[in-house]
Amino acid sequence: MGRILAIDYGQKRVGLAVTDELQIIATGLDTIHVKDIWQYLKAYVKREKVDCFVVGEPVKMDNKPSDAQRFTEPFVKHLKKQFPEITVERFDERFTSKLAHETMFVAGLKKKDRQNKALVDKISATLILQSYLHSKSGLK
Repeated sequence: MGRILAIDYGQKRVGLAVTDELQIIATGLDTIHVKDIWQYLKAYVKREKVDCFVVGEPVKMDNKPSDAQRFTEPFVKHLKKQFPEITVERFDERFTSKLAHETMFVAGLKKKDRQNKALVDKISATLILQSYLHSKSGLK
């Protein structure tokens, strides 16, 4: 069994999280500058078996696509073209940045550390992946 890799795609940075080989635990992987994402993903897929990419889907509260969709849609299309053998799924990313900040606060991180946007993106990707795993497990 391969890993599931979650992607929190942004205009400047891309937060990444990954499961273990058994697809049980979600762990923050990295935050990459958007210009380096393709090189990073190609190298990662070369050394690790990836079964699925889960890309955060930016939607509004009324379930309509948010403005960020204009950036994520071309990325997802290119992802499918670059890795046709790997499944690509979308998963709601609403509130992940807010939850990431709350997680950092509860964890006792200093204000300066909580302002680290790269860390927020990595935690957001982890939250997307954990929610995705939870939804697939059938647990409510």
